[in-house]
Amino acid sequence: MHTIPLRLLQLEEEGFHIIVDVTVFGIAHKMVVDTGASKTVFDKSTLLQAGITETTFITSELLSTGLGTNEMKSATMQLSEFQIQDWVCGPIEVAVLDLSTINYAYTQMNLPSIIGVLGGDILVNYGGIINYKKRTLTLNSIKRKKSLLTL
Repeated sequence: MHTIPLRLLQLEEEGFHIIVDVTVFGIAHKMVVDTGASKTVFDKSTLLQAGITETTFITSELLSTGLGTNEMKSATMQLSEFQIQDWVCGPIEVAVLDLSTINYAYTQMNLPSIIGVLGGDILVNYGGIINYKKRTLTLNSIKRKKSLLTL
């Protein structure tokens, strides 16, 4: 089990985002933890700036729902490794979306930009436990078996 520190960003009077530090392609980034997101998502622009080519993305005909719209074009990609502090997993398939509106809103509030959203796929598959009082996320080292994931 790995215990990972979290930070709470206050967005408005009573609104918060949970932020975790991640490492992708050897570079440190910020990521929002979103228990309501079904899949982990990475920002397309940030990936391109990191040197990932468009040909790496597998375009989907499906439109993503959430993030203020239900008409967002999406793609996926395989990450060979994804690291949060001393927790590492991979390979893992992640969604790739345009998160520029979120990053624009963050810059308007003088907050650092994010590379993406840590979603339920990682939280459920690795037994994620969020402790708000201690501001920690606990993840298992080993992915849970499919039989353990049904409700």
